Amino acid sequence: MAKQCDVCGKKPVVGRTVSHAHNVGPRRFEPNLQSVRALINGATKRIRVCTRCLRSGKVTKAA
Repeated sequence: MAKQCDVCGKKPVVGRTVSHAHNVGPRRFEPNLQSVRALINGATKRIRVCTRCLRSGKVTKAA
């Protein structure tokens, strides 16, 4: 399963860790995905959504 938000499509990006001594190594920035039961077209469906979409109200949670 892809680590991708089902609403906005946010997915991991690559970057580098840099220590105080400037030792550099690769890393991944993962989106903060939560599994949520949401109303989609009147039906309840379990989707993976990033926390920014949850806070902004782009997702209506099912009761």
